[in-house]
Amino acid sequence: MSNYRKKVPTTTVTRDMDVLSKPVGNVYETVRIIAKRANQISTETKHELEQKLQDFASVSDSMEEVFENREQIEVSRYYERMPKPTLRAIEEFSEGKVYYKNPAKINTENVH
Repeated sequence: MSNYRKKVPTTTVTRDMDVLSKPVGNVYETVRIIAKRANQISTETKHELEQKLQDFASVSDSMEEVFENREQIEVSRYYERMPKPTLRAIEEFSEGKVYYKNPAKINTENVH
């Protein structure tokens, strides 16, 4: 996960959609593919964060324990500083690391 922090911008960057959508041939399908990958990344990251935070969970949380749990706060801050899932998905797509297929196109191509 740490390699994303160096490679992916943490702010929105203007992109040329004609260049980005060239492999797919359709801007809207490209956006759909990137959105689906961003949802996958978000789910994976949320699951990973929940697993790490469970290590700090205790049966009885008093107010003092909540404020004193610095490790849990640091883990949360690390995930907050990570690039957003959409930016990570765009980076993966532009590098050709996202596998995608359109079943509707495959079925129409095989009908001939």
